[in-house]
Amino acid sequence: MVSKRRLSKSEDKESLTEDASNTRKQPLSKKTKKFHVYNEVEENDSAFAKLLKTSGIILKRGERQNQLAVDQTVFQKKLFQTLRKHPSYPKIIEEFVSGLESYIEDQDIFRNCLLSCERLQDEEASTGKSYSKSLIKLLLGIDILQPAIIKTLFEKLPEFLFESVNNDGLNMPRLIISQLKWLDRVVDGKDLTTKIMQLISIAPVYLQHDFITSLPEILGDSQHADVGKELSDLLTENTSLTVPILDVLSSLRLDPQLLSKVRQLVMGKLSSVKLEDLPVIIKFILHSVTTTDALEVISELREMLDLQHCILPSRLQASQSRLKNKGRTSSSGNQENSGEDCVFLLFDVIKSAVRYEKAISEAWIKAIERTAPESEHKTFDLVMLLIIYSTNTQTKKYIERVLRNKIRSGCFQEQLLHGTFYIHYLVLKDVFPSIISLAQNLLHSLDQSIILFGSLLYKYAFKFFDTYCQQEVIGALVTHICSGNEAEVDTALDVLLELVVLNLSAMRLNAVYVKGILDYLDKMSPRQIRKLFYILSTLAFSKQNEGSSHIQDDMHLVVRKQLSSTIFKYKVIGIIGAVTMAGIMALDRRSSSLSQGKADLSNEQYTQVTSLLQLVHSCSKQSPQASVLYYDEFANMIQGAKLAPKALEWVGQTIFNDFQDAFVVDLCAVPKGDHPFPVKALYGLEEYNSHDGIAINLLPLLFSQDFAGDEGSMTSQESDHKLVSPLCLAPYFRLLRLCVERQHNGNLEEIDGLLDCPVLLTDLEPGERLESMSDKEHSFMCSLIYLTLNWFREVVNAFCRQTSPEMKGKVLTRLKHIVELQRILEKYLAVAPDCSPPLSTFDLETLDVTPQTSTVVSAKMKKQGATGGRKQKAGGSKTPSHDMLSKEDASECDPTPSNRGHLGKEFKGKEEKTVSLQNYQFLFRELDMEVFSILHCGLVTKFILDTEMHTEATEVVQLQPPELLFLLEDLSHKVKNVLTPSVARRIPFLKSKGSQNIGLSHLQQRSGQEIAHCIVQLLTPMCNHLENIHNYFQCLAAENNSIVDGPGMQVQEYQIMSSCYQKLLQIFHGLFAWRGFFQPQNQNLLYAALEVFTNRLKPREPDQSLEELLSQSFHYLQNFHHSIPTFQSAIYLIRLLMVILEKSTAPTQNRGKIASLARHFLCRVWPSGEKEKSSIPNDQLHVLLSIYLEHTDSVLKAIEEIAGVGVPELINSSKDASSSTFPTLTRHTFVIFFRVMMAELEKTVKGLQAGTAADSEQVHEEKLLYWNMAVRDFSILINLIKVFDSRPVLHVCLKYGRLFVEVFLKQCMPLLDFSFRKHRGDVLSLLETFQLNTRLLHHLCGHSKIHQDMKLTKHVPLLKKSLELLVCRVKAMLIFNNCREAFWLGNLKNRDLQGEEIISQNSQESIADESEDDTSSQASENKAMERGEEDEASDGEKEEDSDESDDDSD
Repeated sequence: MVSKRRLSKSEDKESLTEDASNTRKQPLSKKTKKFHVYNEVEENDSAFAKLLKTSGIILKRGERQNQLAVDQTVFQKKLFQTLRKHPSYPKIIEEFVSGLESYIEDQDIFRNCLLSCERLQDEEASTGKSYSKSLIKLLLGIDILQPAIIKTLFEKLPEFLFESVNNDGLNMPRLIISQLKWLDRVVDGKDLTTKIMQLISIAPVYLQHDFITSLPEILGDSQHADVGKELSDLLTENTSLTVPILDVLSSLRLDPQLLSKVRQLVMGKLSSVKLEDLPVIIKFILHSVTTTDALEVISELREMLDLQHCILPSRLQASQSRLKNKGRTSSSGNQENSGEDCVFLLFDVIKSAVRYEKAISEAWIKAIERTAPESEHKTFDLVMLLIIYSTNTQTKKYIERVLRNKIRSGCFQEQLLHGTFYIHYLVLKDVFPSIISLAQNLLHSLDQSIILFGSLLYKYAFKFFDTYCQQEVIGALVTHICSGNEAEVDTALDVLLELVVLNLSAMRLNAVYVKGILDYLDKMSPRQIRKLFYILSTLAFSKQNEGSSHIQDDMHLVVRKQLSSTIFKYKVIGIIGAVTMAGIMALDRRSSSLSQGKADLSNEQYTQVTSLLQLVHSCSKQSPQASVLYYDEFANMIQGAKLAPKALEWVGQTIFNDFQDAFVVDLCAVPKGDHPFPVKALYGLEEYNSHDGIAINLLPLLFSQDFAGDEGSMTSQESDHKLVSPLCLAPYFRLLRLCVERQHNGNLEEIDGLLDCPVLLTDLEPGERLESMSDKEHSFMCSLIYLTLNWFREVVNAFCRQTSPEMKGKVLTRLKHIVELQRILEKYLAVAPDCSPPLSTFDLETLDVTPQTSTVVSAKMKKQGATGGRKQKAGGSKTPSHDMLSKEDASECDPTPSNRGHLGKEFKGKEEKTVSLQNYQFLFRELDMEVFSILHCGLVTKFILDTEMHTEATEVVQLQPPELLFLLEDLSHKVKNVLTPSVARRIPFLKSKGSQNIGLSHLQQRSGQEIAHCIVQLLTPMCNHLENIHNYFQCLAAENNSIVDGPGMQVQEYQIMSSCYQKLLQIFHGLFAWRGFFQPQNQNLLYAALEVFTNRLKPREPDQSLEELLSQSFHYLQNFHHSIPTFQSAIYLIRLLMVILEKSTAPTQNRGKIASLARHFLCRVWPSGEKEKSSIPNDQLHVLLSIYLEHTDSVLKAIEEIAGVGVPELINSSKDASSSTFPTLTRHTFVIFFRVMMAELEKTVKGLQAGTAADSEQVHEEKLLYWNMAVRDFSILINLIKVFDSRPVLHVCLKYGRLFVEVFLKQCMPLLDFSFRKHRGDVLSLLETFQLNTRLLHHLCGHSKIHQDMKLTKHVPLLKKSLELLVCRVKAMLIFNNCREAFWLGNLKNRDLQGEEIISQNSQESIADESEDDTSSQASENKAMERGEEDEASDGEKEEDSDESDDDSD
């Protein structure tokens, strides 16, 4: 505007004075002279012009600004003094204003008076200020002129209300109103308020907005109340002015009631407002919140705000890509960016509110916390928690606790977090440091779901934010990896792996940070080392560029250094790193569209791969343990990655030749050595001639390693070449098999002879010579059987997927051999339990820990014990010894025999010494998941051919129960360790984590989703087996007339089938308890699993809902309860039904079925073991009884049935008998029943809300009836201690008795306060019963002190405190009901459980106490009949007595 007024260069240089003749002396053109004359005010005699000129303002016409010759303050002061001292004051003011009105009648002149004055050049230089107020603004600053000028302005303003904007862009009404803003003093604020509100009522809409928003800048604080009231009225009349009115109201000091009224009005319209209006509305709502109503307002606001639909995903995606390329600059007219800006502005408003208002931030957190789990959370909830976390340091711990609880309950899942970052990534970017801090804290948790959420924060921060944020994410992850905390290291490495896949180019920019982790390799487990080298190799070798050469050099240096180390721990690092590098370097990167060719690897790459592998081979061949690790790592690499054909061909040929030379011999050349045992070719599947068959050279190799070194003898054949350790047989074969599979697309014809061929062994059945063997011979035989078992397990791994019936039959036969060898091995281990067989794998976290070994072991064992360990899950800590494993296995709630040795002992009735192989599972080679495809096998016809390939005979092979049990045990072990929630199987303090996952390193390389998918594919054959076993037990029960231990029962078969039944249910439970089913990407897998169960009942129906599938699956599994053979199987069936029920949205329909089924199992007679009094473990009985009471419709009725029916039956029965109604209730299990009933009773009454005076009479009656039942149950249970007075029972009574009394005080006493007058009889009966119970508790306290039992006496002080509080509370209730005189005190005697007096007082006190005790109840009864208050007194008296007598006895 200024530039438009300065029209010529001469104008800028002009210096004005009061004398116009000075200007005429300058050499100007005629036109210029005329222009200047036009722009100056003509001289006149008006008081207005004279006074202004005298005070220092020169008025101009046209487009020239009025000029101010003096300072603004000087002008105002000079004019004010001139007016006050004028002879005609105050008339001069009217003349001055009249002159002003006449002067501004011209619109151009009026506009000039509203625009800022121009300062003279010399004045500007002296003051340093270039801005001056307008003439009107200067005059408004003079108090004596202000009212008249304001009146003039408001009279002038309506002329311009409906005029269009001038050519120069000035809006006259806005310009006039702006003169009233920020006045130093308003003389008559009330009048000004009235004028403005009148003006607003007649102004057009667009000016109404401006006038309203100007109010806070015009009015003083004294006018806020009046303006607020008028604006609130205007808000109801004109909703289009909502935004400016709320904007103003939030800036005024108003009455809270008025704000609350306006807020309620606005909240009702919140769902229909425009996005651009939302920030102002939210600002007002938050501004009007008070401490008392904050939670209510925020909860309602949270429900109504749904920002995830404010910006369409398509717009977001487009804007996201644009922002990444161009930054956040965008045109103001862009609709997409305008929506983003509104959301961004909205969150700025919210940030400001939660930062400076503690009540708002706390209320917002509570509103989110109190949201029910079944209601769906929004992305807005998560954003708000992150914003408050970043703005308010005092609430960080609180927010973390809320987040953890929400994550555990499944409310905050990956989908919600992804949506939050996807929609609000611009908002979250501003709080990025807080997101990183929160993720770091979450990764410190022990809960796997919380750790996963923290890792997702890192992942999405890297995905959605810019380069700087990505660098910070990588730095934080590297810090976790170098921290040494095992869980953090695993999680951080997993996140890095995902980021490499997600954005490889971005990860390359930060590769230098990842490379620094190489300095911390010695603190990492093999699995972690494998991940790290995979990440670095992918960054270094996925593309050949100069930028990654430094990473390649560092990796080669580390690998070569570790390989050359003589310490096995560091050699492991070198082997894993080298093989991982070679796998990435030799990766087949050809696209599917390219033709086949061998030019996939350049000669240089091929040379690098082969030289690296040869280096590893040469560095590991001196150590059998290192060789085993090398072969296993190599096999895993081939299995997990598709190698280039050129590299795969070289590897396959090398391995094939080496394996054949090392382990395969001709039958015609069986080594003839001085062996302590005769060498025989055993376990062959074909009839070979002695000239053309092959065999695995196992016993001679083992003998030459164990015995030859001591005896100094070596056969001629063994001297020809260096022998390979027999330890390498199984891992080398695995490597060979995988190479052949890769080369021939799964066809193993090239090596199928190894499935048939025999093994050079000796007679393994110990027979009578078992006891006479030396320790060294025992060790040799154990090692031989272990190596044979591992060979057969790898053979089964290799050929289990072959489709021909002949191959299937041979695999089943090998499976039978495995079961047989395990039975033999158990016999040897029973005689020599300290025997330490060779380990099968060496990728261990702690390589210096081995199983306990005997004092006499082979040289190989000693060497292995110093350097070896055993296989466990990567990421675990130290591996335990045999003792630790034994303790762990013993602690599991699965006492059913799961090994053939134990079965054989029970079956044959012989006194054979056998041990369980469960403690030795870590020594066996791991079975692959593909092996369980054998479960599909039915009857397999195996053809036996003669020498001319003609069919000589046929043999039918079928999966037998022992082999089925073997497979199910292994599968159950895998399911337990992979799919079971980590919290459920948390490792106790000081117990090795790795012990849970020993022997599962191959399995740990697969995701839980892959394992679950494999098991779902096996559901159909497992259902077949389950139904067959069900039919077996049904038929067995029919043959024996439902007698469990019938005479015709075969114990061996029965036990095996029972174990299979249990394992099948255990696998089903482990599958459906998998938390991954709650993730959206696994919903199809859940549907597929449920459809398997549903299709067993009726033909498949398309498009069934999840509820229908869950209901039918529940019904299918429920049908098996009739044939459940063991209590352990019953527990797993109940748990399986419960986890299926958890996935239903309407679980209440089937809760009754769960309770009915649990009661059925409690009322059933279970078979007892031979050495145990009962086959029911206490912990499992506790679980089943808890399930029954938790799911039954009426807990109180169920407790009354057990305690009032079952227990009296038990009391009246013989010593070893049980209750007829509840056969599981015996004297041995009574303490379990008692503990669960007391705990559930306390839990039930605790959940009942306390009564209030506002409740209806019917509610009072219902609650009073409920408490009568609860106290009656409590009385029945308490009185049982007179019969069952064992220490555990008394401990339960003291513990839960106190808890029940505390709940009675909190929940029941308020109810009695309001019910006492109308229900005297009920209250009287209730308190009489409870009085007897508390007296018995008092006697129990005395009993505990007499016996000085520390476990019991520790509960006495708290119990006595509760009894004392009860007395005080009863007295308070009587005072509340105006019956204080009915309360009186006495003393109770100290007695033991049998009622005998405890002599701790003098005889006179005892007599007095007893007489008073006897009369107290009678007196209270009489008073209650008269006034209805006395029973309360009686109870209170006796409770007080108990406390007093306790004090006396102390």
